[in-house]
Parts: sequence; structure tokens; C-alpha cells
Amino acid sequence: MGEPDMFGLRRHRTRSLPRTLGRFLEGLSRPASADPPARRSNPDAVVDCAVYHDGARRPGPVHFAHAARQAQRHDAFVWLGLHEPDEATMGAIARAFGLHELTAAQAAATGHRPVAEVIGDVTRLVLRTARYVEHEALTETSEVVDTGDVTVLIGERFVITVRHGAAGALRSVRAELEQRPALLAEGPWAVAYAVCDRMVELYLDVAGHVERDLEALEEVAFSPGTPPAIAHIYQLKREMVEFKRAVLPLPEPLQRLLDREVVPPALHPYLVDVRGRLARAVDRVAGFDDLLNSILQARLAQVSVDQNNDMRKIASWAAIAAVQTAIAGIYGMNFANMPELGWRYGYAGVLLLMAGAAVVLHRRLKKVGWL
Repeated sequence: MGEPDMFGLRRHRTRSLPRTLGRFLEGLSRPASADPPARRSNPDAVVDCAVYHDGARRPGPVHFAHAARQAQRHDAFVWLGLHEPDEATMGAIARAFGLHELTAAQAAATGHRPVAEVIGDVTRLVLRTARYVEHEALTETSEVVDTGDVTVLIGERFVITVRHGAAGALRSVRAELEQRPALLAEGPWAVAYAVCDRMVELYLDVAGHVERDLEALEEVAFSPGTPPAIAHIYQLKREMVEFKRAVLPLPEPLQRLLDREVVPPALHPYLVDVRGRLARAVDRVAGFDDLLNSILQARLAQVSVDQNNDMRKIASWAAIAAVQTAIAGIYGMNFANMPELGWRYGYAGVLLLMAGAAVVLHRRLKKVGWL
């Protein structure tokens, strides 16, 4: 407090003026849109974060750290959706949800094989995503199937989905699941089921598009017109190898989840249905590989036949030319005593002989299929 002046009013100490002015200037220099540290928004990698209670989403945006605390207090669970987070973001999420640092590091990395494993109280489920890439015609560099991966971390009060790549977006999965409150009320494993169901649905969708590509390729390969190049078939085979890496390893982790009984009993029939549709996808992908091998082998056989036909044509014309060469070579020896050298029609007779021999030989070779 200041001392009273002559009018009975208290004066502020002059030493408080610089501090007040400094705070005022600091407020002017701070951006108007800056939020307090406790209210900062989610990182860019966060696609969506919500708290669910009794199958319903609690309103309003929420930071994942606050959502984790809120889920513990209200007997709810958090669904945190991420797209290609960095290690720093995953480190902050690991601290908020109590994840092991290796689990967070694995989720931040990409290129994982489908797997299901239990780490403490957290189940880690990795699935490969797939997306069909539209293309006008198959070329040596055509991209037919685009793949990525999605990691699902399932805890008691949270489920974290970490997606890498453009394929397998989960925004529609969240929207559809929020329309089924009875299923969503089963907790984090309901989200895991919905993700598995969507991935298998994508596999079957991609398989349908690839099947039409194979039918078109097979039709062109055995048509009388211009056949496809072997490089085009091999490119599609390489794309199918990538698709197989996404689909074929998944039945084993899915079966492991069902055997370990970590899935709630109410969701067990749903995952059994997913396993059945996944088996159909596996059979179709395996059939595609066999069909591609057959088309490739048939095309190689066609190339060999075409080469043999070319060699027979070359040999046939060489034989016809050899007859003319032989006759001309004989009459080019310039011996003194040769028949028909003094004959008036000798030159015309030899030309007629050469033409007749060429016609007879040509008709004979064409009859046997060499020409």
C-alpha cells in the first residue's frame, strides 16, 4: 500500500509501475488465439478423441489426457484415433494412458505384420489395410493395391487406433458404431471388432475389383488380338504379393484372440463372423495367385510358340531361296560343256524352272503349316 497524500488518498509505490507495465506489454505481445497450456488442442496426428459412456458419446471436444482421467472417473472408455503420429506424440499418449514405451514406439512405426499379443493389461492388435487403386489400363508400373497398417491398443478404459498409410480410414467406422449404442456399450473391444470387420470388408471389396481385372487380363491374354506384355502380368503379380501379405497372415492372430478368451462373451459371435468372412477373402486371394500363375505360364508358352512359328517361317523362306541359289550357283560355274548353254531358250527355261520350284515348295510348306 502507498502512503496517504495531502488529500487523504493513498498513493501506489512507484516501484510497482515497471512490473505492471511489463505484464501489460507481455499481454500485447501474446497472440490473441494462444490458449493456456492446460487447454491446448490435440496434436495434428489426432483424428478424433471421444469419451463413451453406456454406448453414447459424451459431447464436446476433449484432449486425450483429460479424456483418460474423465474415463476413469465416470466408468467410461476413450477412443483415441491417430494417423501417422510421431514418437513425441506417442510418448505423450503413453504417459497419459500408462502404455509401455516399447508399445508406444511400435505403434509409431509402420510396416508391421498382422499380430495379436497381450502386453500387461493392454492387447496389441495389428492389421494391414488395403485399398484398390483405380487405373485405366494395366502397365508395367500400375499400382493396383495400396496397403498400410492399423494398430489397435485395447485397454480396460481406452482403445487407441493408430493408422499408417492412406488406406483404411476409420472415420466411417466410428460414425457407424455410434449408431449402434448397444454394441458400443460393450466397451473398447467393440471398437476392436468394428475395426476388424471394416478391414475384412475392405479385403473383400479389393478382391472383387482385382477379380474383374484378372478376368479382363485373361480375356486379352487368350484373344487373337495383341496379347498383354509379360511385364504387365508380372506387375499385377507383384501387387497380389502385397495384397497377400495383408490378408493371409491375419487368421492366426484373430484365432489367437478367440482362443485366449480375452474378448467379452457378447462380442465373441461377432468376431467368429469376421473370421468366417476372412476365410473367404483368404481363399479368393489364394485363387488369384494361382490364376495369375496360369496366365503367366500360358503367356510364356504363347511366346515360345510364336518364336517357333517365326523360326519355321524363316526356315521355309530360306529353303525356297536355297533352291534358287543352288540353280544359279550351278549355272554360274562357267564350265565349257554345260547343258543348255547353247540352247536358244535356255535362259528362259532356267528361270521357269526356278519359279516352278519356288511355287511347288511354297505350296508344300504352306500345306504343312510352316507358312
